[in-house]
Amino acid sequence: MGTLKIISGTVYGNAQHVAEQVEENLAEQGIDCELESDPSVNDFTDADAILVITSTTGQGDVPPNVEFAFSDLKDEAPQLNGKPFAVAALGDSSYGESFCGAGKQFYSLLQELQGNAVADMLAVDAMETLEPEKDVVEWVNSIKDKLIG
Repeated sequence: MGTLKIISGTVYGNAQHVAEQVEENLAEQGIDCELESDPSVNDFTDADAILVITSTTGQGDVPPNVEFAFSDLKDEAPQLNGKPFAVAALGDSSYGESFCGAGKQFYSLLQELQGNAVADMLAVDAMETLEPEKDVVEWVNSIKDKLIG
């Protein structure tokens, strides 16, 4: 079992809080994971598995703290060679088309780079849940064996 990189894309800190809760939960289970809130391409290529937890900003855009890594991944296009990944997106469905846009972009990009999606993207709607960390921790626990073997 290798290292799981948890990439947190956050604007106001909510996704960061959720990522911290996930990291704490997995660490308590003895799973080796590292939380990155200022990631680089190397964080994606060096990881044994990737978990992106991101909110969305603007018109479905990735948050500022991950936009450089996202852009560099698109430009450099490092092949992930079947590396397992999962994406949890936090959003607000009242924004319509841009709902969970950053998560959708990350999911699509990691697939393009030949990553192996172990689950469909989780979309957490702020209109329906007040504690997204509970939904995300539960979801990660349900897919962790596929994510990190």
